[in-house]
Amino acid sequence: MNDLAYSKNRAKNVAKNEPVMQLKVFLKVSKSLFADFKQVLIDEAGNPTQASQGVFYLQRPGKFRWDYQKPFQQQIVSNSGKVWFYDSDLEQVTVKKVDESLGSTPALLLSGDVSLEDNYTMENQGTDGDLQWVKLFPKNQDSSFKYVLIGLSKGTLAGMELSDNFGQLTRIYFSNVILNAPLKQTLFEFQPPKGADVFSDQ
Repeated sequence: MNDLAYSKNRAKNVAKNEPVMQLKVFLKVSKSLFADFKQVLIDEAGNPTQASQGVFYLQRPGKFRWDYQKPFQQQIVSNSGKVWFYDSDLEQVTVKKVDESLGSTPALLLSGDVSLEDNYTMENQGTDGDLQWVKLFPKNQDSSFKYVLIGLSKGTLAGMELSDNFGQLTRIYFSNVILNAPLKQTLFEFQPPKGADVFSDQ
């Protein structure tokens, strides 16, 4: 193979692997993140069934928080190997270990508590508009989801899609993303509200 052919072939391989490389670089350089998000649930027929929005906080390793603000208030907080799910309308808290919650929130894939390469097969999905997509398939056959898509815009998290084994898609769009700003540690400390029922898998 001459030098020109080698260079073209190498450039093609680099372009092919670029989304996966961007994801790895993003995870390496992002120590913290906060962003607005919009989440849409889509049923088997492809129809949106529920939309919600709020604020997402991430601090690696192992800490994140979803604050759902509309239409219902909910919180999902991860710290110290545990995940707390709080529904304010039901006044109910569910506590799970991180390894039991892999299908419950895609943020675990970004938190650093879970090794992507050990637990997922990663495939480049190319570019759609200005987003580059990576598809992750769980290596564990007992996983509660089929795949997760992660979208990056200019090397920064911009979207996620999770497909579960019941035919439902969860799409999440991030905006106003700010990387590596200092975050208060109290964001990741969860205390069940007074009077809330607590269910634990511990």
